[in-house]
Amino acid sequence: MDLYEYQARDLFESHGVPVLRGLLARTPEEAHAAASALGGGTVVVKAQVKVGGRGKAGGVKLARSPEEAEARAREILGLDIKGHIVHSVMVAEGADIAEEYYFSVLLDRAHRNYLAMCSLEGGMDIETLAEEKPEALIKVPIDPRSGLDAAKADEIVSLTGFAEADRDEIVRVITLLGKAYAESDATLVEVNPLVKTGDGRILALDGKVSLDENAAFRHPEWAHLRDESLDDPLEIRARERNLNYVKLDGQVGVIGNGAGLVMSTLDVVAYAGRRLPGHPKAANFLDIGGGANAQVMADGLDIILSDPQVTVVFVNVFGGITACSEVAKGIREALKQLGNRATKPIVVRLDGSAVTVGRAMLEEYAHPLVTMVDTMDGAATKAAELASAAMGPEGHALHDRLHHGEQAPDAACEGAN
Repeated sequence: MDLYEYQARDLFESHGVPVLRGLLARTPEEAHAAASALGGGTVVVKAQVKVGGRGKAGGVKLARSPEEAEARAREILGLDIKGHIVHSVMVAEGADIAEEYYFSVLLDRAHRNYLAMCSLEGGMDIETLAEEKPEALIKVPIDPRSGLDAAKADEIVSLTGFAEADRDEIVRVITLLGKAYAESDATLVEVNPLVKTGDGRILALDGKVSLDENAAFRHPEWAHLRDESLDDPLEIRARERNLNYVKLDGQVGVIGNGAGLVMSTLDVVAYAGRRLPGHPKAANFLDIGGGANAQVMADGLDIILSDPQVTVVFVNVFGGITACSEVAKGIREALKQLGNRATKPIVVRLDGSAVTVGRAMLEEYAHPLVTMVDTMDGAATKAAELASAAMGPEGHALHDRLHHGEQAPDAACEGAN
């Protein structure tokens, strides 16, 4: 889960990291009030969107009075920054910046450790810095067992080449950022820029934080951090039912038990669809887990059938902890609950524990939407064929145009207006 800048600022402050005061505003009038509360002097009005490049897009503006802050907020609110509409701004105290640095600590999955990056050249995109001046970006691996302690922070400061006069304070701030990273179960903590002010203070002026949602059970306080207005409605419904669901851009709804099996299912659907008109592919990732019961299966099927992009559902289950009989029961229950709202074909491949019972239950139920196929490849092919047929010639032609970089008709008209 990525945080907004104001949320990152608050997290830093809660861990003792020195930051400037900042207040959230959702209207120009609130921006006026925020600037007044901050003393009525110079402030920075910053768009709150989860994307970089705000400054170049006009999303960061200086204001020297509450009235000017209100005017700047009116200009920023509603902006489209790389596809993200600005709904709020942070009004932050201004700073007398003498120097700008860069610092981050992130999860390095490839090497199974943390990685700290630091540079005396902050304020610019880290990707640009890494490409144009790689020697200016110091990279230091960190053992997760010891974390970013004072000794490691001192090493980072030495390698980066900070001035001796600033050394102790920068070590302190970096250590606090490491503490914030570890205690927050973050996968990324980035400060760009980390600044030195005219009076010698070291401040985290702009923060970016990504939290590991796998650790959410340890952090009930995260509940208020999520902005569900950015989430797909189907993902919200799935989360409410404790389902591992991710919306994708395809036509074949996928349900499986176990992340590995579901990932393999996405691949076989893509392979089967590649040979068919329109090249249908998976519409979602949905793992019902290793111990799912009939109700979990019914909930998953209900959500996938609610997706207007889905034209066919592929249920691929290898029975283990989750018996095939429970899956079959869940399919029956879901179809009974949906009634006439269930109009999309369901291709089912069952194997493993209680497979004979599960298949017999579905054969006895004999629902016209359900087709059973014995093998995974065969079921994927059947699902892809049904999806391709449902797309029709117009859908095939549209896919081919988009595949070759052309705009969809609606998008082209919208761009011309």
